[in-house]
Amino acid sequence: MKNRTRFLPLALAIFGLTVAGPAWSDLGLNMTSGVTAMSREIYGLHMLILWVCVVIGVGVYAAMVYAILKFRKSKGAVPAKFTHSYTVEVIWTVIPAIILVAMAIPAARTLIKMEDTRGSQLTVKVTGFQWRWQYDYIDDGVRFFSTLKRDSNAARKKGSGIDPKTIENYLLDVDNPLVVPVNTKVRLLVTAADVLHSWWMPAFGVKKDGIPGFINEAWFKADTIGTYRGQCAELCGMDHGFMPIVVRVTSRDEYDNWLKTQRAQVSSLTQ
Repeated sequence: MKNRTRFLPLALAIFGLTVAGPAWSDLGLNMTSGVTAMSREIYGLHMLILWVCVVIGVGVYAAMVYAILKFRKSKGAVPAKFTHSYTVEVIWTVIPAIILVAMAIPAARTLIKMEDTRGSQLTVKVTGFQWRWQYDYIDDGVRFFSTLKRDSNAARKKGSGIDPKTIENYLLDVDNPLVVPVNTKVRLLVTAADVLHSWWMPAFGVKKDGIPGFINEAWFKADTIGTYRGQCAELCGMDHGFMPIVVRVTSRDEYDNWLKTQRAQVSSLTQ
């Protein structure tokens, strides 16, 4: 009876974590499934690997607990005399190898898809600066900077007296978002003008480093109209936390009207 009560706190803790499962899910710590087929595939792969690791972990710890309880000294367990078993060694080498190969095949397939920019319908060059982004629509002659919105920039300053809670999308909004049409494969050419940056948009499953002197490629195809927010994911200086990314996905007609307006502004500036 004494041995049983010893493990009662552990059992209660496990039960509490199990019951609180739905509450933990509300924390939003998991990956998002996103609004692109690629991001959903990445999410599915993530969950598959997670549950494989959970099953392996549960099996390993169950075996450990069983061995500790079954063969403890207080029960008179006597150490084994053998030194090793070739059969066991082969089993614990072959099985993990099979599991790793089984996980590597879908992972490699997904990685190949992530790098395949063929068939792109729109190409945008993304350049990271300290501390803003520049978007250049290669085939349309439109170029602009995207900077932290003024209300957030004012509220973040020390002694501003502005309550950040009063600012909508505080530190996650910009003056000029990247605008793309829905259901369009967008190719990104990501680089940087000064130091390392990283263009990260969780809802699209895209994170690509911007390196001065190099061009990295990425792509996405959003299938849901809306506004999506990301951030620079590479520590790039003292204002690294103040260069958010905002992408507005619109209908084709709305995008064409926006593009026409942008071209008109470019024409007026060059005249």
